[in-house]
Amino acid sequence: MIEIGFATEYLVVFLALLLCSIMAIIRVIRGPTAPDRIVGLDTINTIVIVLMVVFGAATKQVIFIDVAIVYALLSFISTLFIAKYLEGGDF
Repeated sequence: MIEIGFATEYLVVFLALLLCSIMAIIRVIRGPTAPDRIVGLDTINTIVIVLMVVFGAATKQVIFIDVAIVYALLSFISTLFIAKYLEGGDF
């Protein structure tokens, strides 16, 4: 489980990432153009990946890091497809 000495450090990281995700959500909602919204969604995906890694480190379970790697790969591929779609190219 989580050790007492590290609990506050992980809590600070979780709160900082929560603040960053709130700012990214605001960018997704208010973004004037579609690329702005896509960048906001990609930022949220990156924050979720970091949260998985931090949670895996906090609980000392490697499965969260493995899932984060797969999620990062899928997020990257989906971002490429969305960028290609917005550019107007064929798949």
